[in-house]
Amino acid sequence: MHRDAAFAATSGGVPPDAVAVAPAVSRPRRPARSAVRPGRRAPVVDLRGGRSASGTGELRFPAGDLVVVSGLPGSGKSTLMRRVVPPLDGRGGAVRCIDSQDVRERWERGRLRRLPYVLYRPLVRTAHYLALGRALRSGDSLVVHDCGTQTWVRRWLARSARRGGRGLHLVLLDVPPETARSGQEARGRGVSAYAFARHRGAVGRLVGAAESGGLPKGFGSAVLLDRRAASALRTVGFR
Repeated sequence: MHRDAAFAATSGGVPPDAVAVAPAVSRPRRPARSAVRPGRRAPVVDLRGGRSASGTGELRFPAGDLVVVSGLPGSGKSTLMRRVVPPLDGRGGAVRCIDSQDVRERWERGRLRRLPYVLYRPLVRTAHYLALGRALRSGDSLVVHDCGTQTWVRRWLARSARRGGRGLHLVLLDVPPETARSGQEARGRGVSAYAFARHRGAVGRLVGAAESGGLPKGFGSAVLLDRRAASALRTVGFR
């Protein structure tokens, strides 16, 4: 018998030159978060109605690309952007979020807060588009809030993406009008019946085109989300 083994067997001790090895501790694995890369396999990804049984944890786009989030007023665009868009992309570069709602809230906290919004709305829109222009020139990954009715804005984004060699993607929140109205009431800001009808028409055309496999000119992919799919989403990442 080997002397160390004999020593252990006879003395019940541990050989002086033995190396203690800690028992392996099994650590619970974190559940893998499923990622969808729009445009890689199909130009339109429809995640509505439980089509993604396990839930989609991440929408992943190439770093430097542009993502447009569109839907009815009150559908949850601003809330979604604030919750799922990280400050940095996979290269460590900035991810910019351009949301007219943020601009409006800053102005409402300023010196004009006592005035009716309709009086300074043109100033808010001008500030919003100036910020969008700066973000486009930066070349950073970009997520833009879009109400769906301003087609000239999408054409502007498409031109900028094409000139910069960047991808352009559409994320569509498809919620019932009643749900959108409830969202407006919850935030204390509604739109007129006329304006809401315009939004319904514009967003409805976008959703219908995406359902038939069509995309607005210049866009490389589209993702359709209902409220359930949007709630399951954890990250809009850029890598």
